[in-house]
Amino acid sequence: MLSLHKVAAVQLNPRLGDVDANLVLYENRVAAARAAGAELIVFPELSLTGYFLKDMVSTVALRLDSPEVGKLKELSRGVGLVAGLIEETDDYRFYNSAVYFEDGEIKHVHRKVYLPTYGLFDEGRYVGRGDRIRSFDLKSGRAAILVCEDMWHPSTVYIAALDHALMVLCPSNSPLRGISDGQDHDNNARYWELLNSMYAQTFSLFVVYANRVGFEDGVGFWGGSEIVAPSGERLAKAKYYEEDLIVAEINLKEARRQRVMSPLLRDEDIDLTIDELMRIRGRQPEAKVDSRESTVESRRSKARTSKSRRSKVEESKVGKSKVKKPVAETRGKHRLRPVVSISAKHRPKGRTRRSPGQRTR
Repeated sequence: MLSLHKVAAVQLNPRLGDVDANLVLYENRVAAARAAGAELIVFPELSLTGYFLKDMVSTVALRLDSPEVGKLKELSRGVGLVAGLIEETDDYRFYNSAVYFEDGEIKHVHRKVYLPTYGLFDEGRYVGRGDRIRSFDLKSGRAAILVCEDMWHPSTVYIAALDHALMVLCPSNSPLRGISDGQDHDNNARYWELLNSMYAQTFSLFVVYANRVGFEDGVGFWGGSEIVAPSGERLAKAKYYEEDLIVAEINLKEARRQRVMSPLLRDEDIDLTIDELMRIRGRQPEAKVDSRESTVESRRSKARTSKSRRSKVEESKVGKSKVKKPVAETRGKHRLRPVVSISAKHRPKGRTRRSPGQRTR
């Protein structure tokens, strides 16, 4: 595998819901990136459809065997290409997907895992959530794709790095959040720049971040796409708020050099992480189950005790009804004499016992 590769990040302003018009933008930007010698081109999140689609999701969604996706396959001949679109599956589900094309074929599909559904975002209402993070091989090295919000969860980059990724490709639609006093660009931009640099250095990999610009539904996007080396150095930086195309040469040996100097991935204890995550994941459900089980057992115990008491009372009543009370028992104020059987030995003399039917004088 060659060590030197040219990578491009495209920063554009797509038209909301107009796939055909955005395909034309793709064609133009791919041609420009090719002219600059790029081997890998990363487009922004949902740049083929626009972002704030809402009820248009099902209208602009594309199956991976659609003619539009076929055009993207053609554009990828001789170059690697990451496109952002709404994917429709065979069972009519919709996903915010980033698709990697290479040599006229689809090589990898990443479905956005973390869907922001807060503030101005409402993705979880319209598209499904991805359920996996995978690194994959491409001509420019081994990479993983994480879409925008995915990168705000450190576990995603951690998983990608442990899966041997040397690059993280991040298509994004990051909006403006405001500018603090004394700053020359958006607060959100500063956070992303810090995040990209931190991930690159911590996991010793390249970060290719492609953001969009323009406005949709009253929301602006700040651009500022960048390519960051494992050392945290910015190899290329796009303009803020304007369409742009950046290209940088990356040397995969830089990742090796960084990992030799700072072997964090080598020393990572995956089993420890898994064990502790299982413990944390199981603690709350187990506590609930134990509490529930103890409550049920307590109820059962009380029920058994109550039943036992009732049984004893009933047995006592039955027992009392079977036991013959002595005649000498006090009934009211009168005391009854007991019936005494007198044997022949103690019967007075001169008296004989009559047999049944025997007449007397």
